[in-house]
Amino acid sequence: MLKMAQTAGTGTPDIDDIIENFSLLDDWDDRYRYVIELGRGLIPLPDADRTDANKVQGCTSQVWLATAVERGPDGPVLDFIGDSDAHIVRGLVAILLAMVSGRTASEILSADPIALFEKLGLREHLTPQRSNGFRSMVGRIRADAQAALAGA
Repeated sequence: MLKMAQTAGTGTPDIDDIIENFSLLDDWDDRYRYVIELGRGLIPLPDADRTDANKVQGCTSQVWLATAVERGPDGPVLDFIGDSDAHIVRGLVAILLAMVSGRTASEILSADPIALFEKLGLREHLTPQRSNGFRSMVGRIRADAQAALAGA
């Protein structure tokens, strides 16, 4: 049975459960369905956050990431919400947010979402455009974390 404990604020399972769930699924049809299901579980992005400023450049599909920064005892904490007009990409957003949302800027900058992407086998099973889009999302999140540290 798949684990679905949620990461605070994102509507997705925590990243360890996602990794474990991937290992339980035997074929890529099931994994694709799971990625799509993760995307369906995202908290809806308010229309007010569907702005050009929140749009991730470098993605074939439309992707938006909205960032909120709060002070934490260990530095700025970033919370993200996101959405896409493509089901698979929305699922990739969910995986990425499960890894970074609610973390400090330093934790985000030391994390390696690209390595996780490859560990889950996503790179080899998605088009190069989707892989590049994922890298663009990671770049945007890292830039937001760097900006939060600079403003702290």
